[in-house]
Amino acid sequence: MKIALLTTGGTIASQPTARGLAPAMDAQALLERASCVLDMAEVVVENVFSLDSSNIQPEEWCVLARAADRALRYADGVVITHGTDTMAYSAAALSYMLSGQVKPVIFTGSQLPIAHPLSDAPANLAEAFLAATNGVSGVYIAFNRKLIHGARAVKLRTTSFDAFDTVNAPLAGLFDSDGLRWIAPQARSGEYRLLDGVDERVFLLKLVPGTSPDVFDYILQAGYRGVVIEAFGLGGIHYIRRNLVEKLRELEAHGVICIVTTQCLYERADFSVYEVGRNILSEHVFSGRDMTTEAAVAKLMWMLGDWEARGRFAQESVCGEI
Repeated sequence: MKIALLTTGGTIASQPTARGLAPAMDAQALLERASCVLDMAEVVVENVFSLDSSNIQPEEWCVLARAADRALRYADGVVITHGTDTMAYSAAALSYMLSGQVKPVIFTGSQLPIAHPLSDAPANLAEAFLAATNGVSGVYIAFNRKLIHGARAVKLRTTSFDAFDTVNAPLAGLFDSDGLRWIAPQARSGEYRLLDGVDERVFLLKLVPGTSPDVFDYILQAGYRGVVIEAFGLGGIHYIRRNLVEKLRELEAHGVICIVTTQCLYERADFSVYEVGRNILSEHVFSGRDMTTEAAVAKLMWMLGDWEARGRFAQESVCGEI
């Protein structure tokens, strides 16, 4: 099989500098440290960019999606090395942009540089390549013996090797002594076409008791087209003294699209339970249900990239994110 290795920098490719760790190694250097993957497939490499993932933004998602699309025309699968800090955002974004693709796209990275004697990078790379040669459809993250759906992954730990987990969905698979054991692979979907346009003008607002309605004035004045609100519990938003619901209506009147999700990591937002929630949902205000924050932010940016064509997915699952 032929697998494309796309590199983007991150800890996995970093080396010590006078100012701290910084991405420095290219794809060939990574392969030299994880040569076992060459026994799995013919590897074609492309250094897409070399960035700390904190600097990977929506513009880079588009570049990366286009690189993956090109690679999938000749390769049987794609492995993407990426920094861990924003990997869940990038994996979610590409899950939407590449939805319908029947070949595997596997993100991976590491908590320690690949040159470190205790690095988790070689094992993570080997697992990513194993997944990429399995011929299953969809975007995933391979990390620390887990295979996670791209739109369901969250980084939960800053230093542990067990950095990522799946939220509100089963693992896609597990790596053990028998190899890759599939648990819930993504279903093959319909016709594929690269949908890489995004609009980054999305604001993420986490409510705290006493959040001022003035924040919504700023969102409107700053030109944001969308807002993801992390509300309380099942979707609570305060309206006594500081009436956020009224301000939400003002945003709606100006055409700003809003997804309201929950601050709780697990389970769903449900606006049918409490009084305040029953009157929130409307033509421009949607429930995030059980989406992760990363999946909700990336989805709203993606939908706003072509709202007329993609807005219908606001309450529908594109790639298993709901």
